[in-house]
Amino acid sequence: MLEDDFGREVTGVRVSLTDRCNFDCVYCHNEGLGDTRGPMDAQDDEMTADEVVRFLEVAAEYDVDAVKFTGGEPMLRDDLEEIVRRTPDEMEVSLTTNGTFLPGRASDLVDAGLDRVNVSQDALDPESFRKVTQSGAYDDVIEGVMAAVDAGLDPVKLNMVVFEATAGYVPEMVDHVAENDGLQLQLIEYMPELAGNPEWAIDIERVHGWLEEQADEIEHREMHDRRRYWVDGGMVEIVDPVENANFCANCHRVRVTHEGYLKGCLNRNDDLRSMGEMTKPEIRDAFEETVANRVPYYGEYMVKGEDDEWTMNEKYFGGSEEYGTVPTSD
Repeated sequence: MLEDDFGREVTGVRVSLTDRCNFDCVYCHNEGLGDTRGPMDAQDDEMTADEVVRFLEVAAEYDVDAVKFTGGEPMLRDDLEEIVRRTPDEMEVSLTTNGTFLPGRASDLVDAGLDRVNVSQDALDPESFRKVTQSGAYDDVIEGVMAAVDAGLDPVKLNMVVFEATAGYVPEMVDHVAENDGLQLQLIEYMPELAGNPEWAIDIERVHGWLEEQADEIEHREMHDRRRYWVDGGMVEIVDPVENANFCANCHRVRVTHEGYLKGCLNRNDDLRSMGEMTKPEIRDAFEETVANRVPYYGEYMVKGEDDEWTMNEKYFGGSEEYGTVPTSD
C-alpha cells in the first residue's frame, strides 16, 4: 500500500467516467475540473472501458480496495455495467449518480458487482428540485432511488449539497430518511473554492448544532474525522471539508479524471499527472508519483496566516513546473 509523505495511505480511488451530465446543478464543481455542466455530446477523450479497468488493475496491485465511479453523470456511459463487472474482485465498487438512469439499470449494476450507490437529491418537491438542478427529472430521481433499494443496494445514500438555496430543506430530508428503510442522508458542505459564489455558503457548524439537538445517538468516524447523527432511526452524516485540516489529514483517496489524469487533491488542478498511453508501466509510474506528491490542502497547501486566515503556502505557489499555477474559481 502506498503512503504519502504525510503518513496517509491511499486505500481508495474516485474515477470520473465522463464530464457529461443531463443536469445543470447550480453548485456543480464536477470533481474539480471546472465548469463543464450541462448536456454535451460524447467526448472522444473519455477513457475507454479497457483503460479504466487497466488502471484499476494497477491500483489493486497497491492494495487499493475501493473505487467510486463519478462524473459528470457516470450512467451516461453505456459500458458502465461492463466496467463494474471487470473491476478487480477485491475492490468495493460504489457509484455517485443523479439517479435518473437507475430505473431499468439498477438490477444489472448489482448483478455486475455494484456494492453501494449515492444519489444526488437536494429537495423533496419538484419545483425546489428544479431550481437547484435546472432539471425537471424529479420523478425520475425518486423512481431511481426506489429502484436502487429494490435492487438490494443497502444503504442508498442521498447526497444533498447544503448552501443558501437548500439549507431550509434539511429537516424534511432528515425526516425522509428516517421514514424510509434503506436510505441514509449525506449532507455535503458547499465548496465555493471550486464552485464560486462564496455568498451562497452557510455556516455548516449550525447544521451540526441542529443535528446534535435532534440526534438520539452520535457516532464519530475516524475517516475524515466525520460525525454521524442518528435521528429517529435515520442516519445523517455531514461531509465538511471547507477549511477543515482534519478532513484533509484523513484523506485516503486519489482521483482520476475522465481524460486519464491523476489528481492527488480534489481542490487542486495544478497537480494533474498524465498516465500517458495508459500502459501498465506508465500507470504505475504516474500513480506512485501522484501519491508521493500528495499534500493536505488545508494545513499544508493552504496555511493559517497571522490574521487567522487561510493563505497559500509559498512553498507550492509561483507557477513552478512541478505544481503549475494556483487553481481559481469563477
